[in-house]
Amino acid sequence: MVWSGKAVSTSNLPLSGARLWDSLMEMAKIGGTAKGGSNRQTLTEVDNQGRHLLARWAQQAGCTLTVDRIGNMMLRREGTDPKAKPIAFGSHLDTQPTGGKFDGVLGVLAGLELMRAVHEAGIQTRAPLLLINWTNEEGARFAPPMMGSGVAMGVFTEEEILAKQDQEGAVFGTELEAIGWRGEADPTMLRDCAAYFELHIEQGKILEDEGLELGVVDRALCQNWLEVVVTGENAHGGSPMAGRKDALMGAAKLISALEEIALTTLAPDGEPGRATVGQMRIHPSSRNVAPDDVWFSVDTRHSDAPALDLMAQKLRDAAAAIGAERGLGFEVKDFWYSPLTPFDAKLVAHCQESAKARGLKFKTMPTGIGHDAVYMARHVPTVMIFTPCHGGLSHNEAESITPEWAEAGLKVLADAVLATAEVV
Repeated sequence: MVWSGKAVSTSNLPLSGARLWDSLMEMAKIGGTAKGGSNRQTLTEVDNQGRHLLARWAQQAGCTLTVDRIGNMMLRREGTDPKAKPIAFGSHLDTQPTGGKFDGVLGVLAGLELMRAVHEAGIQTRAPLLLINWTNEEGARFAPPMMGSGVAMGVFTEEEILAKQDQEGAVFGTELEAIGWRGEADPTMLRDCAAYFELHIEQGKILEDEGLELGVVDRALCQNWLEVVVTGENAHGGSPMAGRKDALMGAAKLISALEEIALTTLAPDGEPGRATVGQMRIHPSSRNVAPDDVWFSVDTRHSDAPALDLMAQKLRDAAAAIGAERGLGFEVKDFWYSPLTPFDAKLVAHCQESAKARGLKFKTMPTGIGHDAVYMARHVPTVMIFTPCHGGLSHNEAESITPEWAEAGLKVLADAVLATAEVV
């Protein structure tokens, strides 16, 4: 791939922010909820409808459709160089059960708007353009998330994903066949892209709080997921507090300490960590029994790998101290680790140059959230672009952005993609 070295202005390209917004609103009707959000979970009939609408729109814009064996949709516009690798961009159409109109969908439909504008203008690029709708990014119905990109990048095997079951026992592969979206292409072909761009809502408040219009994402935070088991002794709820070995009280003290650990473990630039306890199981889970066994999950993230390691050590040290103080057993287990993932410096520069040229207020920032782009970056030069979202609210029917934010993201995406694909 020959990089042009500077962003291309698309000021003369017929990009339409209004058409993008209309497309977002039309897609949101598929699986629309009473509270104004979207419930378009993966491999459901409404997922099928959304896929067909995207395919129809993209084919009207001159794209050809290929579907791989995991259901990833690839919508392609050829370039002038038959040997050039495609420049890919996209995101996902699937949502949470109580999802919003923009998470994932913005990246897909902004990519569609780019394809429409290029088609209408008759513009040719040296490298092919490839719009991707990834299968099951959310992981709401079938876990884990990011299955489509994970299989494509070798994180998961096809066989293990096709065999996954949802909570009702439905099998992923069977459901994919049932809605007619199991193709024949090899998912790993997507490792052969020259670049990948993903436009997404921030899912945080940083951009909005700082009055910014855009974020250029240069890296994904490293993540360390752990599991904690606390063991004590059952006690009657009416027994004296003194001398109890209450596993839940010990767990609560460690969870409280985790917040301070995250906020005081800093990267060299002063950035603190992030920590979340999202799941908990209590035994015997009776109203009048002090528990003897508690399990909970711990999700830690940081912009600095040594600081992330230090957070885990502080957690273990705090667990040992609380256990000794209260006569409890603490076991802290490693569950999953994702390394710090840098995005491609040249693609980051294309996005920064576009934002500057267009006079947009932006910052360069990390993502603390997993996206298909994070898996893509393992094999393909990658960058993300963030738009603000009101209140940082996402995975929620009230998820909200402005048409102006969407259009700013669209224009920077278009500039950077065309700079990389090389307009001829």
